[in-house]
Amino acid sequence: MIYPIVMYGDPVLRQRASNIEPGTDVHQLIEDMYETMHNASGIGLAAPQIGKGIRLFVVDGSVIEDEPAMADFKKAFINPVVLDETGAPWEYEEGCLSIPNIREKVTRRERVTIKYFDADWVEHEERYDGMKARIIQHEYDHIEGKMFVDYLTPLKRRLLKGKLSDISKGKVDTEYRIAAPLKK
Repeated sequence: MIYPIVMYGDPVLRQRASNIEPGTDVHQLIEDMYETMHNASGIGLAAPQIGKGIRLFVVDGSVIEDEPAMADFKKAFINPVVLDETGAPWEYEEGCLSIPNIREKVTRRERVTIKYFDADWVEHEERYDGMKARIIQHEYDHIEGKMFVDYLTPLKRRLLKGKLSDISKGKVDTEYRIAAPLKK
């Protein structure tokens, strides 16, 4: 099932998501999230972006053709906890399915260590670097109620205010279904 993507301005995107009860069957939801993400040409999707305030996100970097190291990077992260972020800060232009048609440079650390459960409730603790770390950090922010625009300077945010307001009203062109909080 393909869900509509929740747009900027919806309160679910600003709330810290709740843990999922261990043992809960989330296989179908994860498949639906992959289908929704692929339909929107995304590389990551967090549950709040489909209106669910739970600690779950999926990633699929295999679609990044110029990054061979991403070929097998397809995972679901349940109840994740970032243990540390290390390495040099690096800037990269990010976008977000909940903030379509806006891309801005965001600085993040180059490595992340994360503890999480997979779809079968097996616990993992893994370290990622480079683009994998960035995708995880971006999606993890979603379940913490944070968005990439929060990293921008106040001036940059002011310059984007009108566009962000239009997005929350559903005045944005996308090739995927959206749920805009202020759409009339």
